Parts: sequence; C-alpha cells; structure tokens
Amino acid sequence: MNQFRFSRQPDIGERIRVSFEFFPPKTDEMETRLWDTVTRLEPLRPNFVSVTYGAGGTTRERTGRTIKRILTETGIPAAAHLTCVGATREEVDAVIREYDAMGIRRFVALRGDPANGVGEAYQPYPGGYQNGAELVGGLKSIADFDISVAAYPEKHPQSPDFATDIEMLKRKVDNGATRAITQFFFDNDLYERYVERVRRAGIYIPIVPGIQPVHNFRQVANFASRAGTHVPAWLAERFEGLAQDPQTHALVASAVATEQVMDLVERGVSDFHFYTMNRADLVVAICHMIGIRSPQGIVGSAAA
Repeated sequence: MNQFRFSRQPDIGERIRVSFEFFPPKTDEMETRLWDTVTRLEPLRPNFVSVTYGAGGTTRERTGRTIKRILTETGIPAAAHLTCVGATREEVDAVIREYDAMGIRRFVALRGDPANGVGEAYQPYPGGYQNGAELVGGLKSIADFDISVAAYPEKHPQSPDFATDIEMLKRKVDNGATRAITQFFFDNDLYERYVERVRRAGIYIPIVPGIQPVHNFRQVANFASRAGTHVPAWLAERFEGLAQDPQTHALVASAVATEQVMDLVERGVSDFHFYTMNRADLVVAICHMIGIRSPQGIVGSAAA
C-alpha cells in the first residue's frame, strides 16, 4: 500500500470516538505542558484518557498523581496503565486497590517492558503476575473494572509468531479484557489483516487502532524499529528534508495521520486511540480535520 486515499464523509465526527494517551510528567515544566495539553483536548470529549506506567513500574506514584488530578479537575474518564514488572502480586494488588479507592474504574493492563527497555528479554518477577493475561484476571478478581489490553498488528517483537500472539490476546479476553488497543502502525492493510486473524480466532472485542502522530520523524522511526513497527518508504519520503523545518514537518504530520484515520473509517473503524506524547497541537489538528471539534472551539496555548 503506497498511501491512504479517502473521501470526506458528512457528519463523520459524530460517528468517531477518540481516546488519548499521556505519560506522567517528570518536572514542573513537563507538568505545565501536560496540563496545557489536557486543557486543550478536554473539549473534544474523549471516550477516555490513559496515563502510562514507566518501564519497571518506575512512574507508579507520578501516574497515580496525574490520574487523580485528571479525575478531580476535569470531566474526562481516566484509565491507569498497570504492568506486571518489578512487583509481586500482592504489591500490584495493593496498587489496584489504591487506584480503586481514588475512583479509577478503567485500567490499561500490560505485561510491561523491563526497566532496561524494550530490547531486553522479559523475565517474570518472582511472585508476580507472569503476563498480561494473568494481570487482567487479577484486576477482575478485585472488581469489575473496564480493562483495555495491548494488541500488535505486526506481532509483539518477542513473539515467535502470530499464533502465539493471538493466543495470548485470547487469554486476556477470556480473563475479562474489554477492548484491545494496538501498537501504532502506519500500514492500514496490516491492521486489517490482523483484525481478520483475530476474528477467525473467535475474539470479538473492539481492536482499537493506536495512532501515532509523527511529532519527530527520526524519533518515531527509531522507536518503531525497536517495537517491530514497519515504516513504509512512502512515509519516510513524506518527511524527507524536514528535520530542520518544524512547521512544515507538523503540517505533513497532521495530513499523514488524518489520511490514515480517514482510510480506516472507510474500512469501518470508529474508535481511535492517539499517542499524544503530551502535546496537543497535532492531535487537535487531526481531530479537527476528521470532524471532532468542541462546540465552543478549542482554546489554550498553541505551544502545548
């Protein structure tokens, strides 16, 4: 597939639901930027927002504080990411109960990456949940939470094959997962083929595409190579020569993501999860172009 092609459909924004992913800020400056982003995206009325949990569980406290503030200061439903890494079952269950007491009813349950990063081999923590499917079961044993899990249109980089990957997804669903959110991808044919495989395996929960706006092509391409995500040649060509031209880069990035979303809409997709990188501008532009807008208009700093 060389590129996406689509025709604008009337009232399409009324048929699309979006969710946004944030990561917990590490500094006061990053916290200010995050809240500028939240303020600008809140009027788009997302289905929910999620806050990530660092490799090895390193951001647990910041994740909790960020979610609590979202719940307290906005009207957006918030989901907490949770992983199996670096903690016993009892410790993870204590975090779940802590979040439950804060009013969190949504989770994104993930196996998680080792603290040393995506490329390291995963080793279950002694006495901990062994994988994402066990974590989903643990969540459901505590309360009837809404649980999202991960899915991989190009398979997880550590999975030997698609059959193993999809069997793990099936185990997550059997244990109570509500939806799956995919790793980002740039080739919609890969996503469509993956959904067909999943349905043939008897899995019928929503498979929500994860959309990665390209804030910085080099950074996204580097992460894609570690995550096993294919970067098509046509995409690299779109950003060629723009490393020192951030304004044109942003215009191209918003057009590319909009094309991808609209092509998926024509294939019957109605839910999308955006990896925001705690920046609002590209996501606001993409949502505007696909018809998701605040009735009062979006306000806030363009520097978010």
